[in-house]
Amino acid sequence: MDARSPDLTQDTASGWRIDAPATKSLAEVNATVTIPAAAWWRRLLAFIGPGYMVSVGYMDPGNWATDLAGGSKFGYTLLSVILLSNLMAILLQSLAARLGIVTDRDLAQACRATYSPAVNLLLWLACEAAIIACDLAEVIGTAIALKLLFGIPLIGGALIAVLDAFLLLVLMNRGFRFLEAFVMALLAVIAVCFAVQIVAAAPPVAEVLRGFAPKTEIFTNSEMLYLAIGIVGATVMPHNLYLHSSIVQTRAYARNDEGRREAIKWATTDSTIALMLALFINAAILVVAAATFHKSGHSDVAEIGQAFELLSPLLGLGIASTLFAVALLASGLNSTVTATLAGQIVMEGFLDLRLPSWARRLVTRGIAIIPVIVVTAIYGERGTADLLVLSQVVLSMQLPFAVIPLVRFVSDRRKMRQFAISMSVAAIAWIVAGVIVILNLKLLADMLFG
Repeated sequence: MDARSPDLTQDTASGWRIDAPATKSLAEVNATVTIPAAAWWRRLLAFIGPGYMVSVGYMDPGNWATDLAGGSKFGYTLLSVILLSNLMAILLQSLAARLGIVTDRDLAQACRATYSPAVNLLLWLACEAAIIACDLAEVIGTAIALKLLFGIPLIGGALIAVLDAFLLLVLMNRGFRFLEAFVMALLAVIAVCFAVQIVAAAPPVAEVLRGFAPKTEIFTNSEMLYLAIGIVGATVMPHNLYLHSSIVQTRAYARNDEGRREAIKWATTDSTIALMLALFINAAILVVAAATFHKSGHSDVAEIGQAFELLSPLLGLGIASTLFAVALLASGLNSTVTATLAGQIVMEGFLDLRLPSWARRLVTRGIAIIPVIVVTAIYGERGTADLLVLSQVVLSMQLPFAVIPLVRFVSDRRKMRQFAISMSVAAIAWIVAGVIVILNLKLLADMLFG
């Protein structure tokens, strides 16, 4: 082998493996959304959509469990964790969008074009574990919402959740913009439901603002730290990085330097605005729990069912519990759509294996439903609440396997050329990755050694 080129599978000029050529991510919808050559605000509107689809993962049913538990037990203290997680998410999602726009590869494809088959297999398994954990949260959330609204038993609701495997198929057949409109409509429903509850709860503004200031007790209290890491896991979703790097490519921006530069600007604006909505939703869940349950001495409310039963009586608003359940169902449906898409992107990117979306969904939903049914049958609703929080901790444990490759790629000038991030942004990104790794190691040590 030539000493100047120790790896014949690696293109030293671009940094990509030459035996892993780039293929279009989500080829059926790639570059299908037209960008008008008109006023700047019309171009921005054309880019709005992917950010809101990504934001769905930041307010899925898993967030509800961790936010409810944090608010009812510790009041407003963990608002600082939600804020920090959201800032981390804004940074990481902007990097994911940049990667997709500049390289014409999603994160999974970039990994396959960089790492060895063995490493890619491990990364794929880690990401699949994250998607299954997310799916688990969606199944539980949807099942609980169906029970609260229609009295359907949890096991029955979990089985009904299998049927939403076909929802994405129907929406995608109508076009990607229709899919985005569906997602954004459900997000609006969630936002309105929680806006009403916030007004009814009337939390003290000064205490809420103090909650956004970080406190050292979060790190010294192991129970608080467990919930904090669960919030990080529920907020910064590993599979969302794969999703965002793909769906930004649905826009038909010019595939040249000028077109990519503008696309990065608008895509980053889109995701930042959308994730501020996610911050509002997550903070609203915790604030409602703190103002309603913690204030009244119900510090043990960690189950969604408990929150549903107590909300209306404690708030003195008859519709509060119904709004809570409606928002939960909308959250579960939205999460179904985006997790399905993320699963397709991950499987195609890492394995170059294409399955019909309905088949892919049935497989992951089937895997997620089994533990839900077993735990529900043995432990009842209390068991599903614990499983919901645990699923978010599992998600957090998978984060480094997505974050570290992403930061490495967008910092690489061979891969990104003039679009590589600056040294200061790279330093912040590596600090974020380091914080995630350290928190996960701390959590692992606490779980193993008490």
